[in-house]
This record gives sequence, structure tokens and C-alpha cells, in this order.
Amino acid sequence: MSDPIVALVLLAVLIGLLALGVWVAIALIVVALVAIVFFSNAPAGLVMATTLWGHSHSWALAALPLFILMGEILLRSRLSQDMFSGIAPWIGRFPGRLLHVNILGCAIFAAVSGSSAATAATIGRMSVPELKERGYPESMILGTLAGSATLGLLIPPSIILIVYGVATEQSIARLFVAGILPGAMLVLLFGLYVAGYAWTRPERIPEEPAHSWGEKLYAARRLIPVGLLIAGVIGSIYTGIASPTDAAALGVVLATILAFASGSFGWKDFMEALMAATKTSCMIAFILVAAAFLSISMGFTGLPRNLAAWIGSLELSQGALLAALTLFFVVLGCFLDGISVVVLTTSIIMPMVQAAGIDPLWFGIYLVIVVEMSQITPPVGFNLFVIQGLTGIDILRVAKAALPFFFLLVLGVVLITVFPGIVTWLPSLMGR
Repeated sequence: MSDPIVALVLLAVLIGLLALGVWVAIALIVVALVAIVFFSNAPAGLVMATTLWGHSHSWALAALPLFILMGEILLRSRLSQDMFSGIAPWIGRFPGRLLHVNILGCAIFAAVSGSSAATAATIGRMSVPELKERGYPESMILGTLAGSATLGLLIPPSIILIVYGVATEQSIARLFVAGILPGAMLVLLFGLYVAGYAWTRPERIPEEPAHSWGEKLYAARRLIPVGLLIAGVIGSIYTGIASPTDAAALGVVLATILAFASGSFGWKDFMEALMAATKTSCMIAFILVAAAFLSISMGFTGLPRNLAAWIGSLELSQGALLAALTLFFVVLGCFLDGISVVVLTTSIIMPMVQAAGIDPLWFGIYLVIVVEMSQITPPVGFNLFVIQGLTGIDILRVAKAALPFFFLLVLGVVLITVFPGIVTWLPSLMGR
């Protein structure tokens, strides 16, 4: 049977299982078994057993549940509210005023949670009622929240970067550091858009009271705990003092101490955070080991190798290949969550990416930004669902409000493509 027919059969099986509501991990395992049993001579049972066992005790993967637990602890503590109160006085005179709270709040929380959904839920719970009460336009409240919450996928520590690093055997520490400047770039782009909106529609932005330097500095004390947490986690990775897994353990300890010290966090909250982190970690780990099995099974069929050779024969430029992949990932992201997109595609995409001479480290950041776009595209934009649940507003209205930020993410992809040093410069300093 020819390769295109094999690929279509496996794709049809996968789409059919997902359409029936089968868990993503189970669907991947079934497709992998179909590939091995019907399109190769490998012993399916032995391959499945060794692959699932071999990929289930990866040390790099240990950072994943720890970072998730850190985010869950912060989600249930008063630290997130303190963050809002600490930022607001400093930006009340900026064009766009408190709309920047969504952007900066999401950026800061992204740097300690690693989750896009947790960022949207935490910041939205604080900012949406406050901004509505002050009279800010609904479309900008929802748009800044939906767009900025995607930073949880990029600004380290990022859960999806851990997944990509494990799936492609890239250094997680270097991926984390590579995400810093692109994350800052997106924060700047979002802030400039809000400022431009405020300059062109000044009547829609309410006035805010002025604050003295003393009041600003007094409010800024609330940012100290979160700042220490970010410095402890990211600083220990960048300086080489700790691996991502060690830094994740440090982050959990610091987050727990700070949460208990805030007086708003008790043992009941800690147990809830522990259970929520366990459920999420098990789900992601199950998908990862299933994806590893699918990747191995694809290798036995020869599809990735032949596909990479075919792509190479087309002699596409890097730009043309990236344009095609961007469209592919955005469409795929309309139906699957970000982690599933990464684990489903890396085994097939990476050979052609490497054949085109694209740096896998750079490609990881590119892929995350493209997946960020899918977080705010219907029908399965996770950030849209989170914000709809928070506000009760129709998901299409939320998606419309998020549309300008989708195009800003597209601009972000263009900028890192034209200027790859935005991604690669900081990691290059780590080896010095």
C-alpha cells in the first residue's frame, strides 16, 4: 500500500476516534497499534510495552507536575490579587490605563504558572469585574485577557515547552530561556496596540486618579513575593545553578511558603491544589507516552522518513515551509488543545523541519506562538472557553474581541522569522 493511502487511513482512524469523544491518549495508542499491526512487521505488544514503560520515567518530565502544582497553589492564594493591586497604580496614566493590567498581570502570572488556562482564569477573575465597573469597553477587556493569557504557554516556565522538549529531546533549560525575549516582545506588541486604541478612541477610556510616587512604591511592595518567586525559578535555570526539574521543586517550595504566609491559603487549599495538579499531570503524561508510542510506530511504517524525503524533493524555501506549517497548525488547533497539537505532530514534522535546516530550538518557540493563536480561535480555543465560563458572554463575542490579538501573534511569528536572534540570542549566552 502506498504511503499516501497509509497516511489517509491512519488520519481517518484518528479523526474518527476523536470525533467519537475518545480520550486523546487512547486514540493515539489505537492509531499506533493500527499502524504497527497492519503496515509493519514489528511485534506490536513488545513495542508498546517497552515504549510506554521507557517514556513514563523520563527525569525531564518530572518538572511538569511540579510547575503545574506551583500554578495551582498560586491560583488559590491571595498573591494573584496582590499582583493586581501592585500593578494598577503604576499604569493608571498610560494610554489605555488599566487595560494594561490584563497584559502585565498575565505576563507576570505566566512566569510563575506555566499554564494559559490558569493565567486566563486567575487574572480574569480579578480584572474583568473591576474593569467593567470602571467603564472600560467590553471588547478590550475580553481581548486583552484572551490574548495576553496565551503568554502562559511561552513565558517560562511553560508546560508546553516541557512537552516539546521531552518529545523532541531538546534542552528544556534552553527552551525556557529562549522563550523570554519573544514573550517580552509580545507583551510590548499587545501594549502598543492598547495604547493605539486609546489614542484613537480617547472617549472610550475612563479617567483614573493620579497616584503619588509614595503611593506607587507602597503598592509595589505587593509585587515583591511574586518577583522573588520568578527570580528564584528563572534565575536558577539561567545561571545553571539548577535544572528545570530542580527549579520546579524550588518553585513549589517558595510558592507554598508565600501562599501560607499571605494568610489566605490553608491546608484545604493545598490539598485541592495537589489533587488538581495530579489530575492535570496524569492527563498530560498519558498523552505524552501515547504520543511516544505513535512516534515509534510511525518510524516502523517509514512514513516520517518518506514524508521528509518528499518535502525535501519539493525544494521549498524555509519561508514557504513555515507558511504552510503555520496554516496547518492553526487549523489543527481549531479542533485540538495545544499539548495535543504538539505531541501529535512532532514525530512527523521534525524530520522535514531538520531537513529544511531549521533550528529545532527556534522551531519550538515558533510552534508555541502558533499554538498560542489556536488558544483564541473557535471552536476549541481553550482561553475562549475559560473566559466564557468566567463572564457568561457568548463565545463568538469573546472570539471577535480576541481577533486583533490573533493578528498580533501572527506579527510575532513574522518578527521571529525575520529576526531569529530574538529567540536564539539568550540561549547562546548560556554556554559562555
